[in-house]
Amino acid sequence: MTFEDFKNSLDADAPPVPCAPLLRALWFDGRGRWEDAHRVAQDVEGADGAWVHAYLHRKEGDLTNAAYWYRRAGQPVAIDELTAEWERLCRTLLV
Repeated sequence: MTFEDFKNSLDADAPPVPCAPLLRALWFDGRGRWEDAHRVAQDVEGADGAWVHAYLHRKEGDLTNAAYWYRRAGQPVAIDELTAEWERLCRTLLV
């Protein structure tokens, strides 16, 4: 699936099938369903899960918690627009 396909899927009522958990979390976030996105992301171990978790806490405005998750992800704390980070995460996970 391309990034454009994924982004267009936000018009649907449900995430695309198949859809890996972290992409599902980002899909929920893209639909404005932060709680669902966080619920999915917090259950995914590893650096990518930590990165999505960091992004979600940054979006929430909990920058201290976000910084913790960025460290766990091995990523610098993002300072660009949230939409740019969302796209970067999607493109990374779609590879």
